[in-house]
Order: sequence, then C-alpha cells, then structure tokens
Amino acid sequence: MPASRRLKIGLSACFQHADPTRPLFTGKTLQYVEQSIAHWLMSAGAMVVMVPCPTGETARGDVTLDHYAEWLDGIVMHGGADVWPGSYGEEPLREEWVGDRVRDLYDLALVKAFAQAGKPIFGVCRGLQLINVAFGGALYQDLQTQHPGALQHRNAATYDQHFHGIHIVPGSHLAKLYPDTPRARVNSIHHQGIKRVAPDFMVEALSEPDGVPEAIRLQAAPGRGYIAATQWHPEFHQIGSETLDDTAILNDFLAACSARKMRPAAPSPGPLHLRDRAARLLRRALQRRH
Repeated sequence: MPASRRLKIGLSACFQHADPTRPLFTGKTLQYVEQSIAHWLMSAGAMVVMVPCPTGETARGDVTLDHYAEWLDGIVMHGGADVWPGSYGEEPLREEWVGDRVRDLYDLALVKAFAQAGKPIFGVCRGLQLINVAFGGALYQDLQTQHPGALQHRNAATYDQHFHGIHIVPGSHLAKLYPDTPRARVNSIHHQGIKRVAPDFMVEALSEPDGVPEAIRLQAAPGRGYIAATQWHPEFHQIGSETLDDTAILNDFLAACSARKMRPAAPSPGPLHLRDRAARLLRRALQRRH
C-alpha cells in the first residue's frame, strides 16, 4: 500500500530530562519512544510519527501541537513516568511520587489538541491515567498504600512478565470486541491507578479481585470523538501467550482513525475544563522552579 493511503498515527514522546552527568547527550533533553508500541501500530500498516514537544529551552519555529492534530489521523498516548498529583489537585504524598510535571504539561496539551480536532485518542498505562486526569478524574498516587486490598500491580523484577486477571464489563464496547471473553489475563506495570473516573467516561474492564479500573472509554454521544485507554500494555502481548490478544483493540482504534479521516467531523472542545485548570497549576509550578 502506498504511503498516501496509510494512516498516520501520532505517538506521544517519553522524556529524559537534561542531565549534566550523562556521558552521551550531556545536558540535553531527549524525547523518544519505546519501539514495541511503534511496532504494534506498524503491525497493522499504520505509519507512526513521534510528536515532539514544541516548547523548551531550545524551541524555535512556529509549529504547534495543533498542527500535528490537524495533520495526523489519531494519537496514542505513551506509557512512562507517574502523573504529577498536582495535575488532579493533590500534593505528592512522597517525593518519589512527584511524577513528571513537564511531561504532564505536554501530554495535557496534546490531548487537548487532538480532542478539539475530533481525532481518535488511545492511551496506554500512563496514557490511561493522563486521559482520566485530563477530563476531570483523579488517581491513587500509590495503589498499595491508598487502596486497601489492592493487588501488587507492579513488580520491578519481572516487569512486563507480571500479570493479573481482568473482568470485562458486560455491555461495554470492549465486551463487543471480545464477545466470548468475559475474563482475561493482562500484563501489569503500574503503581498508580484510577481513583475517580472522569465524567462522561465509562469503565470497560476491572482488575480481579481488587476492582481497579483497567480500561476506560468516552461514552458515545453525538459530537463526541473516540477516546479509549487500557491500563495494561497491549504492545507487550506475545503471540501465542495466555494473555489477551490485543489485535481487536488495535483494529478498533485504527478503524476509528480511518472513519474520521474519511468523514471529517467538526472540531469539538470537549469536557476539558479541569485539564485547563491543571495546565495553569503546572505552569505556575514550572515558573517557581526557575
């Protein structure tokens, strides 16, 4: 298939901030993607484009995230660092849970740009948490500390080989993608989780037995776009393993991107009021650092 007919899918950037002790790229900020998620999207024929943060000390030119939202067919919000608790109106309970405020500001702006353009958005792990916060939800800063009876959702030693079961909510869109799979096994690589689901979103899967939301989706309504996310990493699924085959999720997202490309919709601002408040808090916090 020629490039002109392929979907162009954006992928949010991960950050390594400037480090004067790093032997390579000393004192420079790195933006990058983990290759599994790019290859997952490419497995269905999509062309993947990392969307770099257009702001920072070396910023130049007039390219904005809105330009990327206009040009690309959809966006995937990458996993990675914790979400800063200030993004949902809380103070960090521990120093190690402060997250990445700079990346939050970038990610929140990226979600805003694609939501306003009416382009499909899919989130993975941190991406799910960020989307939930962007639309007015809140997180547990640490599940094992704040959620009595929570499973161990992260094991540093086993990383992507750490698994647990999920229950797919009957009647949900996810259940329609997996009509014969009420329960499944997924990887688990997170210690934060959804405490309060964002307004207008529904939970599509829950971890068992502790009931932590594992998949969310913006409820369908006239004028609303496609926004969905999973707490697990679909890109880490190994063919032939006992974990959920995420091909149906990928195909569903790309089908939404294709439909949006063929039938452009009028941009919609969406329910982004709390996100704007969070962005203001982030800007103030960043200003105080300099």
